[in-house]
Amino acid sequence: MNSKIPVAETFVSIQGEGKLTGVPSFFVRLAGCNLRCVWCDTPYASWKPTSKERTIEDVVCEAVSSGVKHVVLTGGEPMMFGQITPMSQKLHERGFHVTVETAGTIDQAVFCDLMSISPKLSNSTPGKDDPRDPSGAWNQKHEARRLNFDVLSQLVKAHPCHQLKFVVSSMQDLAEIKAILQQLPSVEPADVMLMPQGVQLPDEAHKRWVVGACLEHGWRYCHRLHIELFGNTPGT
Repeated sequence: MNSKIPVAETFVSIQGEGKLTGVPSFFVRLAGCNLRCVWCDTPYASWKPTSKERTIEDVVCEAVSSGVKHVVLTGGEPMMFGQITPMSQKLHERGFHVTVETAGTIDQAVFCDLMSISPKLSNSTPGKDDPRDPSGAWNQKHEARRLNFDVLSQLVKAHPCHQLKFVVSSMQDLAEIKAILQQLPSVEPADVMLMPQGVQLPDEAHKRWVVGACLEHGWRYCHRLHIELFGNTPGT
């Protein structure tokens, strides 16, 4: 297997989302994605991926030098790359707490302490008139790929410590979330998170209905602390 992997960026910041919000972490963002979310906040790892080929050992050494104990493997879609298995294993062997952030459409035998899954709702599909997709090819590919219940079930089963983050745009998303969760009966409400869509902090009206849904169903509200602290800025 190729020991090199396409890396869009590495950086130390705080985890801004999910169960580990606020934890200092070393982020490894891989470049490449099998989806094209209309609201993607890291287009340099998906719509127009830019990267540098780096060896696994080089990335692991940088993580060690960072001085933090948590590593986040993210993208793009990190599960696209078979090299994520030896990378996660080496990080695990060096004593890191490893989070893998994935859309849940591809399964790999990774070593991770927290499997962070973000199943994509229909609000993520690019429109047929999206200027980034003039042929409409990604509209069809994204819609066909965005949910894979076999993979979702396997990831939840294989990684007891998991979280499901849903990016929500409107109250109409709630019915879709409920339908997805009905097919994943082993997922506990406390492991489900709703995150308002956008690269800026949501307005009060948006926050209120999301909070209301969380209170009603026992889900968690997923704040985006890095957006509050740094804005929508690469390397944060």
